[in-house]
Amino acid sequence: MQLHISPSMRSITISSSNEFIDLMKIKVAARHISYRTLFHTILILAFLLPFVFILTAVVTLEGVNKCSSIDCLGRRLGPRLLGRVDNTERLARDFYKILNEVSTQDIPDGLKLPDSFSQLVSDMKNSPYDAKTFALVLRAMMEKFERDIRESKFAELMNKHFAASSIPKGIYCLSLRLTDEYSSNAHARRQLPSPELLPVLSDNAYHHFILATDNILAASVVVSSAVQSSSKPEKIVFHIITDKKTYAGMHSWFALNSVAPAIVEIKGVHQFDWLTRENVPVLEAVESHNGVRDYYHGNHIAGANLTETTPRTFASKLQSRSPKYISLLNHLRIYIPELFPNLDKVVFLDDDIVVQRDLAPLWDVDLGGKVNGAVETCHGEDEWVMSKRLRNYFNFSHPLIAKHLDPEECAWAYGMNVFDLQAWRKTNIRETYHSWLRENLKSNLTMWKLGTLPPALIAFKSHVHVIDSSWHMLGLGYQNKTNIENVKKAAVIHYNGQSKPWLEIGFEHLRPFWTKYVNYSNDFIKNCHILE
Repeated sequence: MQLHISPSMRSITISSSNEFIDLMKIKVAARHISYRTLFHTILILAFLLPFVFILTAVVTLEGVNKCSSIDCLGRRLGPRLLGRVDNTERLARDFYKILNEVSTQDIPDGLKLPDSFSQLVSDMKNSPYDAKTFALVLRAMMEKFERDIRESKFAELMNKHFAASSIPKGIYCLSLRLTDEYSSNAHARRQLPSPELLPVLSDNAYHHFILATDNILAASVVVSSAVQSSSKPEKIVFHIITDKKTYAGMHSWFALNSVAPAIVEIKGVHQFDWLTRENVPVLEAVESHNGVRDYYHGNHIAGANLTETTPRTFASKLQSRSPKYISLLNHLRIYIPELFPNLDKVVFLDDDIVVQRDLAPLWDVDLGGKVNGAVETCHGEDEWVMSKRLRNYFNFSHPLIAKHLDPEECAWAYGMNVFDLQAWRKTNIRETYHSWLRENLKSNLTMWKLGTLPPALIAFKSHVHVIDSSWHMLGLGYQNKTNIENVKKAAVIHYNGQSKPWLEIGFEHLRPFWTKYVNYSNDFIKNCHILE
């Protein structure tokens, strides 16, 4: 850059170094400006011009979106100070107005919707939409996708319900093969326990476990895990109750696969003289009542308004309609004092549990005159298992329920219970259970829906002694995000819920706690490809 002053001092020219371009030319009239003023002007220009060029370069390098220089800041604030607004903000406001307008309008019949975002872009390119039409198409697309996702979720829940209610091919194969073995192999029919051990079945010096199930594989895991976790397996006696069709297979398994020194007794429901129609009339009614059978075995979608039902509510309703809830095996626990008249104290186990710690200390727990030692289920944060109160199980709009129960009362869990049978026999628990079952049948199942626990919550009211939650961890069949460290520490883990470990829908990271007790070297297990 060069500065030229004319000889007459009448003009000043600032030009580029190549002398071809005049950047600034100042003509001065002698009578209007003094030499001193001119000199000062030249000094100021010489000082400021380099800064102008430097600022221009900085702005160019920084770009508009990362401003830190004064000039860039000025260019951003200038339009606002002058009343001008960025076009992108104006467009966003206009588009919001259009979206808000079309949100209350009916979507035109026959409006063709793109199947994907890329198709939407292609359609806009080929036949441009006006803003309102675009907003309508966008709204219709989103509503369609929401419906599709919702329908898929309900279909998934139905398929999961059917999977949970069905018998896996491998387990069905195991039952058939063992039943056949019972008819052809004398060793599979040997007496359990052997005659010299029969007195032990009523000896209260032993630790007696009761298990009611028709699942041979599940029963084998419960027994094996309890025996392997015990410090004194020779003190264990298992009383396994099953139905008539499963009896031969169940007997074969434990006759051919000894768990000595523990003792196992297998009894079919048909072998209990006490279980007559006279003693269990309500259960007979439950199994034969057409309305009940339709509810548990009928069409689970008929009559359900899926548009007003959340997937979680629908899943809960499906869970409550499992056919197992009207099975006699599931109700047998209420008759334990009558079925085992010589026993004083027992631990009742569900077939979807695994024992991981010695349970012998449970026989030393003082129940304080109560009947049922159980874990409460109202002290956790999860919605599925450990935050349950009576309001979660009962219909408190029913006058009888509202009159007799407190919706905020804490619930407790079946699955691992310590029963003091001596104290139980002094109560009217069974009669109360039957009475409320009758009332629920009369009300067409409007008092509660979910199986055997609700009437038990009423019948055992004021008869429950709370035991430490570390004895019984629930929810492994519900929650995929179960804390593994907590699982490892629990004495008994319970796969309550649909995702049983023997089903394909079981949670893979929780399955190993169960499969470690499956005897994969057994020929029946291998030939039936159990969890292959």
